[in-house]
Amino acid sequence: MLPVTGAIDMARTRVAQGFRRIISGDPEGTPEWVRQLADGVDSGYFGPGSAAWTVHGSLPTLVGGVRALLMQALHPGALAGVVQHSRYEEDPLGRLAGTTQWLTVVTFGDTAMADRECARVRGMHRKVRGMYPVDGELREYSAGDPDLLRWVHVAFTDSFLATHRVWGGPIPGGEDAYVREWAKAGELVGVDDPPRSVAELQEQIRGFGPDLRGDQAAWDTVNFIRSAPVPLPAKGPYSVLFAGAVATIPESHRRLLKLPRVPITAVKPAVSALLGGMSLVLGPTSPSMRNAADRIERLDKVQLA
Repeated sequence: MLPVTGAIDMARTRVAQGFRRIISGDPEGTPEWVRQLADGVDSGYFGPGSAAWTVHGSLPTLVGGVRALLMQALHPGALAGVVQHSRYEEDPLGRLAGTTQWLTVVTFGDTAMADRECARVRGMHRKVRGMYPVDGELREYSAGDPDLLRWVHVAFTDSFLATHRVWGGPIPGGEDAYVREWAKAGELVGVDDPPRSVAELQEQIRGFGPDLRGDQAAWDTVNFIRSAPVPLPAKGPYSVLFAGAVATIPESHRRLLKLPRVPITAVKPAVSALLGGMSLVLGPTSPSMRNAADRIERLDKVQLA
């Protein structure tokens, strides 16, 4: 039995390392910024027991990330910034790794590390500007525009909340607590007056209605996300995550993106099984959360000494 057990453990380790390589962009699956989460002088903007730790430390974020990308494609200004100023088609996993780094560092890092990460993102935004067509006219855009920043923030927040609602567990303080806490992350990258409750979140999303478009650029982006160039062994699982993301998108937005109707009752068991299997492989907590917890434990011991 021991050789069999060893082989299973080795296979599990390889799968986990492969997954983390895809998400982090690091050949070892544990980039330097993940290791640095163990350092620092405070618990960060959120800390253990927070709504942000609970939501972002759970596997439904994999579905939420796909959904957020689809939702962001609805705004032609936000989409133009991605298409014109990133290498997402040549290096989609590299762009994913950059977004993952920001999300993880702001959630689990100490305040100084989170501030540095947000400064990095703001610096990148200053370079992103140009023109995009809307109804036959060209409009200027900048990644630092308040409206674009707000759309990216609300699409992100809504997506992670919507998918956690279906596949996640209880959120400390409830859904309003998550929206309220994550408003701080929005402010750190320049969002003015981000929503602080689910009601405000939905109100702000509705306010974007006239600005959202289903056009060729959005449809091309949807097709690219649908057939993302993930490694061959990950294609099947990714298609399940994609279906889960589509199932949680409201009908009005789904129609603009020309996405099919996916009944949540049909896809929920498949996504649940996939996330359950991944939890067995990856373990109950990520390296990022473990490093952050180690940092806070160390700080607590210093205070008690």
